[in-house]
Amino acid sequence: MTTASESWETSAPALSVRQVLALERVLAGEPEVVAGADRLDRPVRWVHVAEAADVGVMLSGGEMVLTTGVLLAGDEGRQAEYVRSLHRAEAAAVVLGLGRAFPSPPDAMRRVAERCGLPLVVLHRPFPFAQLTEEVQSRLVRRKFAAVSLSEAVRGELTALITAGAPLQRLLDEVARHSGCPVVVTNLAHRVLGTAGERPAVDDVLRDWERIARQAGGTEGDGWIRAELGGRGERWGRIVLCGYRGDRATGRLLADRAAEALVLHRMLGGGAARSWEEQSAQSLLTDLVSGIVPARQLLPRARAAGLPVNRRTFVPLVVRGREAHRLDRVLRLLGLPGVVAELADAVTAVLLSLARDQDAEALTAHFAARLRSEPGAAPVVVAAADARTAFDDVPAGLREARHVVDAVAGSAAALDLPAVVRLRDVHLRGLIRLLRDDPQVQSFAERELDGLLREPDEDLLSVLRTYLATGRNKSRTAQLHHVSRPALYRRLEAIQARLGVDLDDFEQAASVHIALLAHDAQQQ
Repeated sequence: MTTASESWETSAPALSVRQVLALERVLAGEPEVVAGADRLDRPVRWVHVAEAADVGVMLSGGEMVLTTGVLLAGDEGRQAEYVRSLHRAEAAAVVLGLGRAFPSPPDAMRRVAERCGLPLVVLHRPFPFAQLTEEVQSRLVRRKFAAVSLSEAVRGELTALITAGAPLQRLLDEVARHSGCPVVVTNLAHRVLGTAGERPAVDDVLRDWERIARQAGGTEGDGWIRAELGGRGERWGRIVLCGYRGDRATGRLLADRAAEALVLHRMLGGGAARSWEEQSAQSLLTDLVSGIVPARQLLPRARAAGLPVNRRTFVPLVVRGREAHRLDRVLRLLGLPGVVAELADAVTAVLLSLARDQDAEALTAHFAARLRSEPGAAPVVVAAADARTAFDDVPAGLREARHVVDAVAGSAAALDLPAVVRLRDVHLRGLIRLLRDDPQVQSFAERELDGLLREPDEDLLSVLRTYLATGRNKSRTAQLHHVSRPALYRRLEAIQARLGVDLDDFEQAASVHIALLAHDAQQQ
């Protein structure tokens, strides 16, 4: 990790050659760029006044060298070598004051400077170099202190957020506020784990993420500034400032401070037990399920997160009874592309992305069968909506799958469910769940179950629930509750007495069953 002191020495804020030439004092000297006009954005880290012919050995790179050329006059060989030595020393530019030594720009220097790509500027009016040196040095010093001050302020704010247990998104929002550009965190495979910044700008970045990811992994340019994330010799991600428009060295310091904070945030657990990858998937799927953000706007995020989206078949699933990390592991074992995220306790959303020529129904069934073979205390329920070929239809599919899995909640063991439960399999349960908030349905449930609810008996309610869910199968109910048949009969008699019904009568049993389904739906 780059330290603040290292950043001061190697990435100190600079002025560009173009910015120096635009200074009022320089303009008074009537500057003219006679070579290297396409290199005026080079950074100037210092200004050096030197007449020595071997000045190159005294430079460390990034200097703008000011000279009258008095020791070079009349010797084109020395003039050419002077420019080459500045090029080898990686000087930013050379400024030649015209006068007694050179009344006009020297061709030898101009030709070599053009070949080397070194900006050569001549001043047509006499100019006191000391004034330019003083002006530039004072500006550079102010920029250095401003950059370091910003760096330390950012470090303090991010550290305070980490101490307060803030989530990753809060840290990224703070970095984006200071940088004024989109901020992206990725893993080493360039998959996006988090973003921050103005939403339209972030979406523009994610739409072109494949190109930006290549740029972020190579040479920095066009305002892309990256910092590696890792520790103990191992890298595991990077943060990228996309399109930073401020001073590059200041952006470098800002990226380094952000990287330090993110590494610390991850080391301390990030305020949550879930990994950044899991948090990213949860954010995406939660937004899809809620429908607050249109699916089309979420498409760039899905693509950047590594989900294949072009010419794909999407299968929305919701699973109850297995943790998200287990589902993700099964997806990897089966080689199925998809994202997994926990929506609530023991309820996890899965979005499969399959090739158009793959059998979506068969692969979904295979996934469900593999899940059922995983050890777990609770019975696993896999609910699915029909496959979608348009990403815009995914949110409705996820909500449908969630509705299905909720409709069978609490009765999965008693019901003879298929490996993959769909809307057509939930029948009355699905309808009751849709109507659970209707006041008349609530009143009906309370009236029908009054004898069991007035003085609650969870054991009797559980037996009644299983008995009705199994189609009034006494043997199956006794087996599921691990009681003898006589013991079950006594419980059923107690239920009938408290409710004042005959459960052998189909209509009365159906009425109680509907009331119990409504009651259970209201408790979820």
